[in-house]
Parts: sequence; C-alpha cells; structure tokens
Amino acid sequence: MKFFFTKIFGTRNDRYIKSLRPVVQKINALEPQMQELADTELAPTLASYKERVMNGESLNKILPEVFALVRETSLRILGMRHYDVQLMGGITLHQGKIAEMKTGEGKTLMATLPVVLNTLTGKGVHVVTVNDYLAKRDSEWMGKLYQALGLTCGVIVHGLSDEERQEAYNCDITYGTNNEFGFDYLRDNMKFYAKDMVQRGHNFAIVDEVDSILIDEARTPLIISGAAQESTNLYLQMNELTKYLKRDEHFTVDEKTRSALLTEDGVNKIEEILRIDNLFDPSSISLQHHVLQALRANHCYQRDVDYMVTADKKVVIIDEFTGRPMEGRRFGDGLHQALEAKEKVKIESENQTLASITYQNYFRMYEKLAGMTGTAQTEAVEFMEIYGLETITVPTNKPMIRKDYPDIIYRTQKEKFAAITNSIKELHQKGQPVLVGTISIETSEYLSGILKKMGIPHNVLNAKYLAEEAQIVAEAGQKGRVTIATNMAGRGTDIKLGEGVEDLGGLHILGTERHESRRIDNQLRGRSGRQGDSGSSRFYLSLEDNLMRIFGSERISTLMQKLGMSEGEAIENKFVSKAIENAQKKVEAHNFEIRKTLLDYDNVMNQQRTVIYDLRKDIILEEDIQPVVEEFADEVFAEIFYSEHDKKNQTEEHRAEIGAKLLDVCNIGRMIPEFLTAQSTPITQEECKNVLQSILTELQLEAGPIYQDILRYFVLEELDRAWKDHLKSMDYLREGIGLRGYGQRDPKLEYKREGFELFQNMLYQIKEGALRALTRVRIQKQEEQSLEQAENTDGGQEQNQEKEPEQRTELRHREVKTQENSGQNTTLEAKNNPVHAQDKIGRNDPCPCGSGKKYKKCHGAHLEH
Repeated sequence: MKFFFTKIFGTRNDRYIKSLRPVVQKINALEPQMQELADTELAPTLASYKERVMNGESLNKILPEVFALVRETSLRILGMRHYDVQLMGGITLHQGKIAEMKTGEGKTLMATLPVVLNTLTGKGVHVVTVNDYLAKRDSEWMGKLYQALGLTCGVIVHGLSDEERQEAYNCDITYGTNNEFGFDYLRDNMKFYAKDMVQRGHNFAIVDEVDSILIDEARTPLIISGAAQESTNLYLQMNELTKYLKRDEHFTVDEKTRSALLTEDGVNKIEEILRIDNLFDPSSISLQHHVLQALRANHCYQRDVDYMVTADKKVVIIDEFTGRPMEGRRFGDGLHQALEAKEKVKIESENQTLASITYQNYFRMYEKLAGMTGTAQTEAVEFMEIYGLETITVPTNKPMIRKDYPDIIYRTQKEKFAAITNSIKELHQKGQPVLVGTISIETSEYLSGILKKMGIPHNVLNAKYLAEEAQIVAEAGQKGRVTIATNMAGRGTDIKLGEGVEDLGGLHILGTERHESRRIDNQLRGRSGRQGDSGSSRFYLSLEDNLMRIFGSERISTLMQKLGMSEGEAIENKFVSKAIENAQKKVEAHNFEIRKTLLDYDNVMNQQRTVIYDLRKDIILEEDIQPVVEEFADEVFAEIFYSEHDKKNQTEEHRAEIGAKLLDVCNIGRMIPEFLTAQSTPITQEECKNVLQSILTELQLEAGPIYQDILRYFVLEELDRAWKDHLKSMDYLREGIGLRGYGQRDPKLEYKREGFELFQNMLYQIKEGALRALTRVRIQKQEEQSLEQAENTDGGQEQNQEKEPEQRTELRHREVKTQENSGQNTTLEAKNNPVHAQDKIGRNDPCPCGSGKKYKKCHGAHLEH
C-alpha cells in the first residue's frame, strides 16, 4: 500500500518540494522590481522590511521580498545569482529543517537567504561551521553581501578576547565553529558579572555540515576542566605492567566498543605483580581503572589512526570523520594520560570537570535550528528523534551524471593495494585526475610511499599537512593530478575541473576502504560530478579491512573461498555489496546507541544544569540580591529547626545540636555572645532571622557601595564550588551505575534517582555555604588595619604561626582576601578599604564557651568533622 500511494501521490519529500515552487515563482516575479533599485537603496530597503517585522508582520509573509532583494544584492556584489533550487533550500532552512544538497550546489550562498531574513527580528543569527578556516572564509566572503545590505557580520574563532567575542556576538550575523559557540556558553555561565558575558541569546542557528556536527561529534560532550590533584606516575607504572599481560590469556579486547576486559588469569597475574590481595576491593578501584585504560591505550587505539604525536611531543586526537587534528581536545577518564604514557611523552595532569554540555542539549536551546549538508538522509531518523529536524532532499540545479561503479573486493590488503596503485598509474598516464580517499593517516602515508617508489607525483592531505588543505583540494581537479586525502568530510572547498579534464571522464574518486559510516563514503563520492560535471567513483575493499573483519558477514569470506579465487583476483557481486552496506548499518546503529545513551544521561544533568545556570543568571543580573540571601536563610533555618530529628520533644541535647548548627552556619554568636558560652541557649527561628538581618546591616554599613558586590561574590563563589563538586560526584555515580544492571535494576532510572538526591543536597549546601561565608565577612578601614597590624607585631611570633595561610581570590577590580576561621569572622579587603583577618581560635586553645575543654574537642569538633 505504501508503494501504491507513493506512486500516486509521491513521497513526503516530493510533496514538500512541490509546495515550494509557488513561493519561488513569487520571488522570481519580484526580480524586475529589485533590479530597478540603485546600489544606495539596497540597505534602506532592507531596513524598511525590518520596520515592518518590528510592527508585527511575519517573516513568512515578507520572505519573497527579502529573498528577491538578497539575490539581487548577491548578483551585484558577489557576481553570483541564486538558482531556483537554492531558493528552495533557503526556504527549507528558514522553516527549521535540514536541507540536503549535493556537493557544489552552493550551500554557503544559499544560507545567506534565511540568514538575512531572520536578522530582521533583531535577535541575531548564528552560522555554525566545522572549522576556523571555513568560519573566517565564509564570514569574509558573504560579509560583503551583508555589508551592502547594512548588516554587521562577526566571526568567532579560537584565541579571541572576551571583548572581541562580545563585539562579534552583538553583530546581526555571527559565524563560528560548534566548539566555540558551545564553550562560550559554558564560559558565560562561569562569569561573575553580566557585562563580562559574551553571548546574547540563542535565536536562530544554521549548522553547516550538520551531520558532521550534530551526529559525528555528538558522541563527545563539550567539557571545561581544571587540573585535578592526581599523580601521573601511576600511568607509567600501569603502562609497564601491561607488557606482562598476554592478549586472550590475561585480557580480551572488544574492537567494536574499543574496550578491554580482564580474564580471571589476568586478575590473578595483576594481583601477583602488584602484590595486592583483591584487585576489586574498593581500596584498589583506582588501580583497576588505570590498568584497563592502559590496556585500551595499547590495544584499542592506534597511532596515526586515532591520534598522532606532534613534533613538540604532544598526543593530539585525530577526528575520525574529517582526519583533522583536534587541538586542545583530550580523551577523558584518564585515557589521554594512558596514551601519553604509551608514547613516552610528558603526561599532563588528569582534569576535573568544571562545566560540561552535550552538543545535543546545546543546539536544542535555539528557538529555531536548521542545517545543511550533502549527506543527511541516512541519519534522518536520528535528526528527527533527537533534534526534531526534518530532512529535505533539495534537487540539483543540473542532472547528476557521475558514474558510481560497484565495489571491487580482494582477499588481502596486499592484493588490494596492488590493484589500487595500478589503477592510479593508468589514470595518471591518461591524464585523468584522481582523488584517493583513505580513512587514516597511516593508510595515506603507506600509499604515498608506494607512489613515490613508482615515480608518480601526488599531494597528500591529512592531519599532518593541514595548512595547505584549501589549495590542495581546490587543485585536485587539474589534469594528471593525484591527491590522497584522509576523509573528505566538511572540507568546504569545491574541486573545479581543469581544462580538458571533462573529455577524459572528469574527476575519478578512488576509495581505499569503506568507512563505517555510509555518509562519509557518500561525501567522498560527492567531490566528483558537481554541477553536472562528468566523473566516476569506485571503492576497493579487502577481507582484511577493519569494517569487513569486525562487522562484516563471515558468509562473504566463505563465498570468496567457494569461488576458488586465485591471488590478485577480485569480484564484483551485488550480494557482497549488500553485505557491506549491512555491516555499515550495524556500525551506524551502534554509534546511534552510544549517542542516545550519552544523551539519556546528559538529560538528567541538563535539567540540573538549567536550574543552576538560571539561578546563577538571576544572581548576576539582579541589582539587589539580599532577598536571595534571605530566602536561602529561611530554608536553612527551616531545616535546622524542623528537621525530622528535631521534631521530637526538645531535650537539652537537641537544643545543643541546634545551637551548634546555628553557631556553625550562621555565626549566631557574633550578635548573641552568650551562644559562645552556652550551647543550649533557647532561640526561635524568628530571632535567628533578626540576628542575620543585623549581621547583613552591619556588613552593609561597613561595605558601603560594594555591599551588593560582596553578597554576589560569596554566593556565586559557593555556588560554583558546590556545582564543581557535584559534577565530580555525578561522574563517579555514572562510572559505577552500570553495575546496577546485575541487580536487576535499570541503571538509567537509578542514575536519575540518585542524581536527584545529590542535586537536592548540593542546593542545600550552596545555601548553607553562602550563609557561613557572609556571616563571617568583616570590612575595616585603613586606619583600623594599621592599628591592628601594630598590635599583632607586638603580640609575638607563636600566635601568627597558628594562622592558616590566606587564600587569594579575585573580586574583579578589587583585591579580596578571604580566610575561613573556625567559627570566626572572614575579612574582606577592598582596594581602597584594606583589612585583614581577625585572630582565630587555635585548635588546642581553651574553648570560649568556658567548658574547660580544648576548642577542637568542644565547639570546634563538628567544624573539623
């Protein structure tokens, strides 16, 4: 029935494209009107459209006029006129969908249509690209068009200052990479002042190479981290230990999931070497973790395939989909350190997460999201399920005439590469340009070595030769040119055919191996046959290729043996091609599950992140945050006075506990000195609120104009500290949550339940911590400080040695000193109002309450605990 209805009514895609044609006709009908405009009238015309939008007219209604104006401006400024299919793609993007267009169909120019239209709301538009080169190129190239229309265009790339980023984000249009947009969002939520934040919201984003960014890179979250206190020696020791372990005897490797698992003999061997009783004892959990990471580094990750070692002896990740080095990115969970130990380079300290977000949750924040790429249909289900993005295939401007030949399969890689080099030699002698696609640096350099011996001139494009990328790609279509490229995804540069190449059959694409994703293979093929050019493509495979070996069907090998193939002989068979496609589908499904699991866990964190970031933003933007502090106090007092423990009949012991808690959290003894001498002094919740109000009033008088800054500083400081610790706790929870499955419990539900409990505890800790700090802050004038310093000098040396070292923190333009004194005041020093800390009570000093006990055994006991 589905086939029957499709034949009659066409596919959903066909019907959608058909619905766009009347709109395209309206745009075309406006062309003569736009041609009559003088160059000086282009910007005022767009300004008049913006005024109409601000007065309530919808973007959809004004779309034909804006698109016609942009096309006319492009023709005058850039010499390029949008094709009708580009108008269709532009409408698709404006409607918040993915436009799939073949390579060379002009996606960069197409994007200018919805970009200009959506700037009329005044909220800004983000255009997201896969690398800094494309962000700069596109912003400069298309920026001429935007400038002619009176719009501003900025670009966000690595290395910009906050001021430069603010300027770029305040432009009508902002180009940048997915990493920079995501990290700026995280950094903004670590700022202390609203004026330091760089982003101004998430209105509309167009993601170029949307499959690469929202699918391929979505397996790894964005993380801002700081150095953790972790010894690096353990990585070296565990790397040496793995040399005594034998594969299959002491450990097994799952190449599909890139994981290692110890056997029983392996556990015994490690316990023997390390001289420990039980590797699975909680005290040995760190050793177990380091051993497994060392095994993964040595047996699951290959140099020049998964990572490279640079000239300055650094381990740099290689993007498996583009072949580019990912500078500044590191594998998490100690894997990067294990690789550094393996390669005998300097081991960087393991990091602690300070802020993180997945690409899925970042891009879902935009009010409207759209994307464009040459290959999206194979992932259409995931785009819809995760992002709510429908994928539309936009027709080509000219018919596609490229010839895609069936795959050729050999038994061994040796036979395969012999056939590849012979084919390259024949095509080179003929003069037809060849683009050879590999999936690793290792393969590209191996093939390059063979071609050098054969005397065939060629260019190599991979992570080691990134600087010449654009030029190498652009010239790949010249006569007789041979280019070896490690993955062509998102290269962003068109290959134009040289003179006479069309008659030789156009650019020939030669794939040395099938990628585990069909999209990457399609992107390689898509480099040939742009805009109706002639071209051809073929993939060469062997049974020893990773995809065939790990995921391929054993029936392929059986079939080839039955055929009795001799050495060097190849087969072209539909059954084999279908089996290869099924193997790719298996990998794609596996990777989808990885991304979906990552998202399921991050959705829990995302809810918590939203609460924290909203609270943080309120604190930053609110002029008067004393009500926030008072709200914190109400909840803390309620917990202290009405906790389950204290609902029982109040005894002397219970009252003492309340008093000790009030002394700790709210420094109640600052206004009621008898609390320092009598733990059980009765006090009501209302009296506590009055005491807090008195403390804050005293602080306000001392601080004067910086009072709100002080409140904001200490609340944010406590919030950030608690959030950082919470992220660490959630990481630990997630690491071990999978084991709950053995107890017949759903790990995801357990993670959600326990994560919620941790989050509730963290929120309470923020409130407690903020009150603890604010009730101990004192500000003294310059002359008081000088007097105290003189007194302390006379006071002898011994007491000064008892003081804890001061921790320096920065409160923007003021120097701030904070010091936690057990139960005593914290002092704060402003630039024009310097102060210093009061003397603290020593741990072994008599407790001020008069009990006769040492402070650490009395009122100081619960603080030290």
